[in-house]
Amino acid sequence: MSRSSSLGDRLYRGESGVDFVGRRRTWFIISGVLILISLGALGIRGLNLGIEFQGGAVFSVPNATCSVVDAREVASAATGAEAIVTETGAGIVRVQTPPVEPAQSQEIARLLGEACGVPATDVSVQVVGPTWGAEITAKGIQALIVFLVLVTIFLAIYFEWRFAVAALIALAHDIILTVGIYAVTGLQVTPATLIGFLTILGYSLYDTVVVFDKVKEDTKGITAQSVMSYGEAANRAVNQVLVRSINTTITSLLPVVAIIVIGAGLLGAGTLLDLAVALAVGMLAGVYSSIFIATPVAVMLKMRQPDIKALDARVNARRGGSGRRAVESQEAAAAAVGVVDGVPTSGAPTTPAGAGERQQPKRQPRSKRGKK
Repeated sequence: MSRSSSLGDRLYRGESGVDFVGRRRTWFIISGVLILISLGALGIRGLNLGIEFQGGAVFSVPNATCSVVDAREVASAATGAEAIVTETGAGIVRVQTPPVEPAQSQEIARLLGEACGVPATDVSVQVVGPTWGAEITAKGIQALIVFLVLVTIFLAIYFEWRFAVAALIALAHDIILTVGIYAVTGLQVTPATLIGFLTILGYSLYDTVVVFDKVKEDTKGITAQSVMSYGEAANRAVNQVLVRSINTTITSLLPVVAIIVIGAGLLGAGTLLDLAVALAVGMLAGVYSSIFIATPVAVMLKMRQPDIKALDARVNARRGGSGRRAVESQEAAAAAVGVVDGVPTSGAPTTPAGAGERQQPKRQPRSKRGKK
């Protein structure tokens, strides 16, 4: 049996595990710090919005012989504004400028072609107005609202409203962290990034539902006993699906990492990079939030129910009573032999030397038996 499988077996049987629920304050503090950093970066640096959201023109120069600096100087001189120039792995120079008129875009394409040794007809031009980006943003917000409403209804019906609230908190946690990564790193936000955001919400929800379903299974009818509290049962459920969550995340990340390394790094497909980075960050945040955020929040809300409070009180009373009875029985046994804390008591009976030996009457020989 491999180490991973044996570890999974021990986690499932409750022989090993991490106290995810009991140490929830630690996880909340860590997530709170990460959220503050993300919000701070978003407020200070902001997002690097792509041309689709703020409008402008993009010139793609294939097989360019010019440098990034040369292309930037040409574009900036033609538009009178600072141009954003990047070079992809496929040898394509990408020049992004503010919005320009159609005639001016043709002139910029000609100048870039001359500077980079490429015919002007080979320079592709893409002009996008800011209204198109506004429409994309509005549609994305509408899709997000519809998604959240449906998710809330589904979780409230299948589980209960407390689990729905916990899942929404975990989803908000994932969105803020993902957006924060883009704000800190300066990665460009494009429509592909928006698609990635919506995709990671579904992935995060899937992992959360898997954990919640196991918690629901392990806590069914738990109020009928007084051996295990609700938080302990929920924590055991999280440990039982821990290995599954990790394996699912690794399996899902492998093709995403391949897209980042091969598609964006070697082939120079910028759209793939925008999508893959959002997916990778969202997957990692999703598996973290489903274990460290969603379940502890759900347990915290459940522990406010009267029946769960009564259960926890019975468990604590049972454990406290058992402990007191054990101590009292030990003290009674010690007092019976006249020992308290290993010291004989003053009124304890003493045992004379040799009392431990059995004293039996001597038997007469057979020849004398029966004679009086």
